Amino acid sequence: MRKVFALLIGVAFVTGVVGFALAQAQTDQKMPASQTDMKADKGKKATMHSASGTVKSATADSIVVSGKDKGKEAEWTFGVDDKTKIKKSGKSIMAKDIAAGDNVTVRYTDHDGKMTASSVTVRVPKKQAAAQDKK
Repeated sequence: MRKVFALLIGVAFVTGVVGFALAQAQTDQKMPASQTDMKADKGKKATMHSASGTVKSATADSIVVSGKDKGKEAEWTFGVDDKTKIKKSGKSIMAKDIAAGDNVTVRYTDHDGKMTASSVTVRVPKKQAAAQDKK
Protein backbone atom coordinates (compact mmCIF):
# COMPACT_ATOMS: atom_id res chain seq x y z
CA MET A 1 0.00 0.00 0.00
CA ARG A 2 2.80 2.42 0.89
CA LYS A 3 4.58 1.75 -2.40
CA VAL A 4 1.43 2.55 -4.40
CA PHE A 5 0.88 5.75 -2.42
CA ALA A 6 4.52 6.82 -2.94
CA LEU A 7 4.22 6.06 -6.65
CA LEU A 8 1.07 8.21 -6.95
CA ILE A 9 2.77 11.12 -5.12
CA GLY A 10 5.80 10.82 -7.46
CA VAL A 11 3.62 10.81 -10.59
CA ALA A 12 1.66 13.83 -9.33
CA PHE A 13 4.90 15.73 -8.63
CA VAL A 14 6.39 14.97 -12.07
CA THR A 15 3.12 15.92 -13.78
CA GLY A 16 3.03 19.24 -11.94
CA VAL A 17 6.63 20.13 -12.81
CA VAL A 18 6.20 19.19 -16.49
CA GLY A 19 2.90 21.09 -16.69
CA PHE A 20 4.48 24.22 -15.20
CA ALA A 21 7.43 24.03 -17.62
CA LEU A 22 5.12 23.62 -20.63
CA ALA A 23 2.91 26.51 -19.51
CA GLN A 24 5.96 28.79 -19.18
CA ALA A 25 7.29 27.74 -22.61
CA GLN A 26 3.93 28.44 -24.26
CA THR A 27 3.74 31.89 -22.67
CA ASP A 28 7.18 32.81 -24.07
CA GLN A 29 6.23 31.51 -27.54
CA LYS A 30 3.06 33.60 -27.67
CA MET A 31 4.83 36.79 -26.57
CA PRO A 32 5.76 39.09 -29.48
CA ALA A 33 9.49 39.33 -30.23
CA SER A 34 9.66 42.98 -29.19
CA GLN A 35 8.29 42.13 -25.73
CA THR A 36 10.70 39.21 -25.39
CA ASP A 37 13.61 41.56 -26.20
CA MET A 38 12.31 44.10 -23.70
CA LYS A 39 12.05 41.36 -21.09
CA ALA A 40 15.69 40.39 -21.69
CA ASP A 41 16.92 44.02 -21.81
CA LYS A 42 15.02 45.17 -18.73
CA GLY A 43 17.91 44.56 -16.37
CA LYS A 44 20.55 45.99 -18.72
CA LYS A 45 21.65 49.58 -18.49
CA ALA A 46 22.42 51.41 -21.72
CA THR A 47 26.15 51.79 -22.30
CA MET A 48 27.33 55.34 -22.82
CA HIS A 49 29.82 56.14 -25.57
CA SER A 50 31.63 59.32 -26.44
CA ALA A 51 32.69 60.91 -29.73
CA SER A 52 34.48 64.16 -30.50
CA GLY A 53 34.79 66.00 -33.77
CA THR A 54 33.58 68.79 -36.00
CA VAL A 55 29.92 69.37 -36.83
CA LYS A 56 29.10 68.92 -40.51
CA SER A 57 25.41 69.75 -40.12
CA ALA A 58 22.77 70.10 -37.43
CA THR A 59 18.98 70.11 -37.49
CA ALA A 60 16.35 70.09 -34.76
CA ASP A 61 16.43 66.26 -34.58
CA SER A 62 19.96 65.22 -35.62
CA ILE A 63 23.62 66.19 -35.65
CA VAL A 64 26.23 64.93 -38.11
CA VAL A 65 29.78 64.93 -36.71
CA SER A 66 33.06 64.00 -38.41
CA GLY A 67 36.13 63.00 -36.47
CA LYS A 68 38.52 60.14 -35.84
CA ASP A 69 37.63 56.71 -34.52
CA LYS A 70 40.54 54.37 -33.76
CA GLY A 71 42.87 56.51 -35.91
CA LYS A 72 40.60 56.53 -38.98
CA GLU A 73 38.33 59.26 -40.30
CA ALA A 74 34.72 58.63 -39.29
CA GLU A 75 31.33 60.28 -39.56
CA TRP A 76 28.47 59.80 -37.11
CA THR A 77 24.83 60.82 -37.21
CA PHE A 78 23.31 61.28 -33.76
CA GLY A 79 19.60 61.49 -33.07
CA VAL A 80 18.55 64.37 -30.81
CA ASP A 81 15.40 64.34 -28.69
CA ASP A 82 13.85 66.44 -25.92
CA LYS A 83 16.02 64.65 -23.31
CA THR A 84 19.30 65.64 -25.01
CA LYS A 85 21.22 68.30 -23.07
CA ILE A 86 23.11 70.69 -25.34
CA LYS A 87 25.51 73.27 -23.87
CA LYS A 88 27.64 76.00 -25.38
CA SER A 89 29.73 78.25 -23.10
CA GLY A 90 27.83 76.82 -20.12
CA LYS A 91 24.42 77.82 -21.52
CA SER A 92 21.70 75.51 -22.81
CA ILE A 93 21.00 75.80 -26.53
CA MET A 94 18.92 73.94 -29.11
CA ALA A 95 20.36 71.50 -31.66
CA LYS A 96 19.45 73.83 -34.52
CA ASP A 97 21.68 76.51 -32.91
CA ILE A 98 24.81 74.41 -33.45
CA ALA A 99 26.76 75.66 -36.47
CA ALA A 100 28.71 73.67 -39.03
CA GLY A 101 32.37 73.76 -38.04
CA ASP A 102 31.71 73.80 -34.27
CA ASN A 103 33.87 71.39 -32.27
CA VAL A 104 31.75 69.10 -30.12
CA THR A 105 31.89 66.20 -27.71
CA VAL A 106 28.84 63.95 -27.84
CA ARG A 107 27.85 61.40 -25.19
CA TYR A 108 25.46 58.87 -26.69
CA THR A 109 23.87 55.45 -26.45
CA ASP A 110 23.80 52.97 -29.31
CA HIS A 111 20.62 50.89 -29.39
CA ASP A 112 20.05 48.60 -32.38
CA GLY A 113 22.39 50.68 -34.56
CA LYS A 114 20.68 53.99 -33.75
CA MET A 115 22.90 56.45 -31.91
CA THR A 116 20.98 58.84 -29.67
CA ALA A 117 22.79 61.77 -28.07
CA SER A 118 22.25 62.22 -24.35
CA SER A 119 24.50 65.30 -24.13
CA VAL A 120 26.34 67.54 -26.55
CA THR A 121 29.02 69.99 -25.43
CA VAL A 122 30.12 72.62 -27.92
CA ARG A 123 33.76 73.54 -27.32
CA VAL A 124 34.32 77.25 -27.92
CA PRO A 125 37.89 78.50 -28.58
CA LYS A 126 39.19 80.65 -25.69
CA LYS A 127 39.44 83.81 -27.86
CA GLN A 128 35.83 83.45 -28.98
CA ALA A 129 34.65 82.72 -25.40
CA ALA A 130 36.43 85.84 -24.13
CA ALA A 131 34.78 87.94 -26.87
CA GLN A 132 31.33 86.54 -25.91
CA ASP A 133 31.92 87.34 -22.23
CA LYS A 134 32.65 91.00 -23.09
CA LYS A 135 29.31 91.39 -24.89
